Amino acid sequence: MDNRPIGMFDSGVGGLTVYKEIKKAMPNEKIIYLGDTKNFPYGSKSKQSIIDLSRRNIEFLLNYNVKMIIIACGTATSQALEEMKEIYKVPIIGIIQPTIEYIKSKENLKSIGIIATRGTIRSNSWEKNLKKSIDKVIVYNKECPLLAPMAEEGWIDNQIAKLTIHEYLKDFPKIDALILGCTHYPLFKKIIKDQMPETEIIDTGEKLANSLLKNKINKSDEKEKEDEIFLTDTECNFINVSYKLLGKSIKINKAIV
Repeated sequence: MDNRPIGMFDSGVGGLTVYKEIKKAMPNEKIIYLGDTKNFPYGSKSKQSIIDLSRRNIEFLLNYNVKMIIIACGTATSQALEEMKEIYKVPIIGIIQPTIEYIKSKENLKSIGIIATRGTIRSNSWEKNLKKSIDKVIVYNKECPLLAPMAEEGWIDNQIAKLTIHEYLKDFPKIDALILGCTHYPLFKKIIKDQMPETEIIDTGEKLANSLLKNKINKSDEKEKEDEIFLTDTECNFINVSYKLLGKSIKINKAIV
Protein backbone atom coordinates (compact mmCIF):
# COMPACT_ATOMS: atom_id res chain seq x y z
CA MET A 1 0.00 0.00 0.00
CA ASP A 2 1.06 3.57 -0.68
CA ASN A 3 -0.40 5.94 1.89
CA ARG A 4 0.97 9.10 0.31
CA PRO A 5 -1.70 11.55 -0.93
CA ILE A 6 -2.89 12.15 -4.48
CA GLY A 7 -2.18 15.64 -5.85
CA MET A 8 -4.73 17.37 -8.03
CA PHE A 9 -5.02 20.81 -9.63
CA ASP A 10 -7.44 22.88 -11.66
CA SER A 11 -7.88 26.55 -12.50
CA GLY A 12 -10.70 26.80 -9.95
CA VAL A 13 -13.74 24.96 -8.66
CA GLY A 14 -14.26 22.75 -11.72
CA GLY A 15 -11.72 20.17 -10.63
CA LEU A 16 -13.90 19.40 -7.63
CA THR A 17 -16.14 17.46 -10.03
CA VAL A 18 -13.14 15.13 -10.50
CA TYR A 19 -12.33 15.22 -6.79
CA LYS A 20 -15.89 14.17 -5.97
CA GLU A 21 -15.75 11.14 -8.28
CA ILE A 22 -12.36 10.00 -6.97
CA LYS A 23 -13.51 10.27 -3.35
CA LYS A 24 -16.59 8.23 -4.24
CA ALA A 25 -14.50 5.53 -5.91
CA MET A 26 -11.57 5.57 -3.46
CA PRO A 27 -12.71 7.05 -0.14
CA ASN A 28 -9.50 6.09 1.68
CA GLU A 29 -7.32 8.29 -0.49
CA LYS A 30 -6.13 11.62 0.86
CA ILE A 31 -6.17 14.36 -1.77
CA ILE A 32 -4.20 17.59 -1.90
CA TYR A 33 -6.23 19.90 -4.16
CA LEU A 34 -4.91 23.13 -5.65
CA GLY A 35 -7.34 25.56 -7.27
CA ASP A 36 -5.43 28.25 -9.17
CA THR A 37 -8.17 30.82 -8.70
CA LYS A 38 -5.71 33.71 -9.00
CA ASN A 39 -5.05 32.82 -12.65
CA PHE A 40 -8.56 31.68 -13.61
CA PRO A 41 -9.64 31.25 -16.38
CA TYR A 42 -7.13 29.04 -18.16
CA GLY A 43 -9.24 28.62 -21.31
CA SER A 44 -8.24 31.95 -22.88
CA LYS A 45 -4.50 31.72 -22.12
CA SER A 46 -1.67 30.76 -24.49
CA LYS A 47 -0.20 27.26 -24.54
CA GLN A 48 3.06 28.52 -23.01
CA SER A 49 1.15 30.21 -20.18
CA ILE A 50 -0.70 26.95 -19.46
CA ILE A 51 2.62 25.06 -19.42
CA ASP A 52 4.16 27.58 -17.04
CA LEU A 53 1.14 27.52 -14.70
CA SER A 54 1.00 23.72 -14.77
CA ARG A 55 4.66 23.49 -13.80
CA ARG A 56 4.13 25.86 -10.91
CA ASN A 57 1.08 23.93 -9.73
CA ILE A 58 2.91 20.61 -9.90
CA GLU A 59 5.89 22.02 -8.01
CA PHE A 60 3.51 23.10 -5.25
CA LEU A 61 1.92 19.65 -5.03
CA LEU A 62 5.28 17.87 -5.01
CA ASN A 63 6.03 19.63 -1.72
CA TYR A 64 3.40 17.32 -0.18
CA ASN A 65 5.11 14.12 -1.33
CA VAL A 66 2.21 13.11 -3.57
CA LYS A 67 2.29 9.67 -5.21
CA MET A 68 0.63 10.90 -8.41
CA ILE A 69 -0.79 14.08 -9.92
CA ILE A 70 -4.15 14.44 -11.60
CA ILE A 71 -4.60 17.37 -13.95
CA ALA A 72 -8.28 17.97 -13.18
CA CYS A 73 -8.51 20.62 -15.89
CA GLY A 74 -9.43 20.14 -19.52
CA THR A 75 -7.35 23.05 -20.78
CA ALA A 76 -4.20 22.02 -18.90
CA THR A 77 -4.67 18.38 -19.96
CA SER A 78 -4.98 19.33 -23.62
CA GLN A 79 -2.08 21.80 -23.67
CA ALA A 80 0.41 20.76 -21.02
CA LEU A 81 0.06 17.07 -20.08
CA GLU A 82 2.67 15.67 -22.45
CA GLU A 83 5.17 18.38 -21.52
CA MET A 84 4.65 17.72 -17.81
CA LYS A 85 5.18 13.98 -18.26
CA GLU A 86 8.54 14.68 -19.87
CA ILE A 87 9.66 16.93 -17.01
CA TYR A 88 8.51 15.01 -13.92
CA LYS A 89 9.01 11.42 -12.79
CA VAL A 90 5.81 11.27 -10.72
CA PRO A 91 2.86 9.71 -12.61
CA ILE A 92 0.68 12.46 -14.15
CA ILE A 93 -2.80 11.76 -15.48
CA GLY A 94 -5.21 14.02 -17.36
CA ILE A 95 -8.89 13.71 -18.23
CA ILE A 96 -8.62 12.89 -21.95
CA GLN A 97 -7.18 9.37 -22.21
CA PRO A 98 -9.41 7.68 -19.57
CA THR A 99 -12.45 9.13 -21.33
CA ILE A 100 -11.30 7.91 -24.74
CA GLU A 101 -10.67 4.43 -23.35
CA TYR A 102 -14.26 4.36 -22.11
CA ILE A 103 -15.65 5.47 -25.49
CA LYS A 104 -13.47 2.92 -27.27
CA SER A 105 -15.04 0.17 -25.14
CA LYS A 106 -18.56 1.14 -26.28
CA GLU A 107 -19.33 0.03 -29.83
CA ASN A 108 -22.49 2.14 -29.95
CA LEU A 109 -20.62 5.44 -29.49
CA LYS A 110 -19.57 6.51 -32.98
CA SER A 111 -20.58 10.17 -33.20
CA ILE A 112 -19.09 12.25 -30.42
CA GLY A 113 -19.59 15.88 -29.48
CA ILE A 114 -17.12 17.81 -27.37
CA ILE A 115 -17.81 21.01 -25.48
CA ALA A 116 -14.84 22.69 -23.82
CA THR A 117 -12.97 25.95 -23.35
CA ARG A 118 -11.65 27.87 -26.33
CA GLY A 119 -8.06 26.80 -25.59
CA THR A 120 -8.99 23.12 -25.40
CA ILE A 121 -10.95 23.14 -28.65
CA ARG A 122 -8.26 25.08 -30.49
CA SER A 123 -5.61 22.59 -29.33
CA ASN A 124 -7.61 19.86 -31.14
CA SER A 125 -6.41 17.32 -28.56
CA TRP A 126 -9.75 15.61 -28.09
CA GLU A 127 -10.45 15.13 -31.79
CA LYS A 128 -6.88 14.07 -32.57
CA ASN A 129 -6.81 11.47 -29.80
CA LEU A 130 -10.30 10.18 -30.53
CA LYS A 131 -9.50 9.65 -34.21
CA LYS A 132 -6.19 8.02 -33.37
CA SER A 133 -7.88 5.51 -31.05
CA ILE A 134 -11.27 4.84 -32.67
CA ASP A 135 -11.88 3.93 -36.31
CA LYS A 136 -14.50 5.93 -38.21
CA VAL A 137 -15.42 8.10 -35.23
CA ILE A 138 -17.20 11.34 -36.13
CA VAL A 139 -16.30 14.31 -33.94
CA TYR A 140 -18.08 17.63 -33.43
CA ASN A 141 -16.35 20.39 -31.44
CA LYS A 142 -17.87 23.44 -29.75
CA GLU A 143 -16.18 26.22 -27.79
CA CYS A 144 -18.22 27.21 -24.72
CA PRO A 145 -16.12 29.98 -23.13
CA LEU A 146 -18.87 31.38 -20.89
CA LEU A 147 -19.61 28.22 -18.93
CA ALA A 148 -16.51 28.02 -16.71
CA PRO A 149 -16.84 31.64 -15.50
CA MET A 150 -20.54 31.03 -14.86
CA ALA A 151 -19.68 27.94 -12.82
CA GLU A 152 -17.21 29.93 -10.74
CA GLU A 153 -19.99 32.45 -10.04
CA GLY A 154 -22.39 29.69 -9.03
CA TRP A 155 -24.71 30.33 -11.97
CA ILE A 156 -25.27 26.62 -12.57
CA ASP A 157 -29.04 26.21 -12.36
CA ASN A 158 -30.62 29.57 -13.19
CA GLN A 159 -32.31 30.88 -16.32
CA ILE A 160 -29.08 32.43 -17.60
CA ALA A 161 -27.40 29.01 -17.47
CA LYS A 162 -30.31 27.39 -19.32
CA LEU A 163 -30.34 30.02 -22.07
CA THR A 164 -26.56 29.94 -22.49
CA ILE A 165 -26.42 26.16 -22.74
CA HIS A 166 -29.31 26.12 -25.20
CA GLU A 167 -27.43 28.59 -27.40
CA TYR A 168 -24.25 26.49 -27.32
CA LEU A 169 -25.96 23.16 -27.96
CA LYS A 170 -28.68 24.10 -30.45
CA ASP A 171 -26.57 23.48 -33.57
CA PHE A 172 -25.35 20.02 -32.61
CA PRO A 173 -26.66 17.23 -34.87
CA LYS A 174 -27.95 14.02 -33.33
CA ILE A 175 -24.94 12.43 -31.63
CA ASP A 176 -24.31 9.32 -29.54
CA ALA A 177 -22.36 11.03 -26.76
CA LEU A 178 -21.32 14.46 -25.57
CA ILE A 179 -18.02 14.86 -23.70
CA LEU A 180 -17.95 17.54 -21.02
CA GLY A 181 -14.40 18.53 -21.93
CA CYS A 182 -13.98 21.09 -19.15
CA THR A 183 -14.24 19.90 -15.56
CA HIS A 184 -16.48 22.86 -14.70
CA TYR A 185 -19.17 21.57 -17.05
CA PRO A 186 -20.53 18.67 -14.95
CA LEU A 187 -21.97 21.41 -12.73
CA PHE A 188 -24.41 21.99 -15.63
CA LYS A 189 -25.02 18.29 -16.29
CA LYS A 190 -28.75 18.32 -15.52
CA ILE A 191 -29.42 21.25 -17.83
CA ILE A 192 -27.30 19.70 -20.58
CA LYS A 193 -29.14 16.39 -20.24
CA ASP A 194 -32.47 18.20 -20.51
CA GLN A 195 -31.24 19.76 -23.76
CA MET A 196 -29.96 16.45 -25.18
CA PRO A 197 -32.06 13.70 -23.55
CA GLU A 198 -31.15 10.97 -26.05
CA THR A 199 -27.40 11.61 -25.88
CA GLU A 200 -25.04 10.02 -23.36
CA ILE A 201 -23.43 12.82 -21.35
CA ILE A 202 -19.87 11.87 -20.45
CA ASP A 203 -18.42 13.20 -17.19
CA THR A 204 -14.64 13.00 -17.53
CA GLY A 205 -14.10 12.92 -13.76
CA GLU A 206 -16.18 9.77 -13.49
CA LYS A 207 -14.20 8.08 -16.28
CA LEU A 208 -10.89 9.10 -14.72
CA ALA A 209 -11.90 7.71 -11.31
CA ASN A 210 -13.03 4.44 -12.89
CA SER A 211 -9.73 4.21 -14.76
CA LEU A 212 -7.76 4.59 -11.52
CA LEU A 213 -9.74 1.73 -9.99
CA LYS A 214 -9.33 -0.46 -13.05
CA ASN A 215 -5.58 0.12 -13.25
CA LYS A 216 -5.14 -0.60 -9.54
CA ILE A 217 -3.07 2.38 -8.46
CA ASN A 218 -1.11 2.00 -5.24
CA LYS A 219 -4.09 2.52 -2.98
CA SER A 220 -4.04 3.77 0.56
CA ASP A 221 -5.33 1.54 3.34
CA GLU A 222 -5.64 4.35 5.85
CA LYS A 223 -9.04 5.79 6.76
CA GLU A 224 -10.46 9.09 7.97
CA LYS A 225 -7.69 11.21 6.48
CA GLU A 226 -8.57 14.86 5.99
CA ASP A 227 -8.06 16.24 2.50
CA GLU A 228 -6.38 19.61 2.05
CA ILE A 229 -7.83 22.22 -0.31
CA PHE A 230 -5.60 25.12 -1.38
CA LEU A 231 -6.49 28.19 -3.45
CA THR A 232 -4.08 30.72 -4.91
CA ASP A 233 -6.69 33.45 -4.31
CA THR A 234 -9.29 33.01 -1.58
CA GLU A 235 -11.35 36.06 -2.60
CA CYS A 236 -13.72 34.08 -4.80
CA ASN A 237 -16.98 32.15 -4.75
CA PHE A 238 -15.28 28.76 -4.36
CA ILE A 239 -16.81 27.87 -0.97
CA ASN A 240 -20.39 28.52 -2.09
CA VAL A 241 -20.04 26.52 -5.31
CA SER A 242 -18.18 23.69 -3.60
CA TYR A 243 -20.98 23.39 -1.05
CA LYS A 244 -23.53 23.01 -3.86
CA LEU A 245 -21.39 20.34 -5.49
CA LEU A 246 -20.21 18.37 -2.46
CA GLY A 247 -23.10 19.00 -0.07
CA LYS A 248 -20.74 19.98 2.74
CA SER A 249 -18.49 22.81 3.82
CA ILE A 250 -14.77 22.48 3.21
CA LYS A 251 -11.82 24.18 4.81
CA ILE A 252 -9.85 26.44 2.47
CA ASN A 253 -6.12 27.10 2.78
CA LYS A 254 -4.22 29.89 1.05
CA ALA A 255 -1.56 28.53 -1.27
CA ILE A 256 1.77 30.32 -1.31
CA VAL A 257 3.22 29.57 -4.74
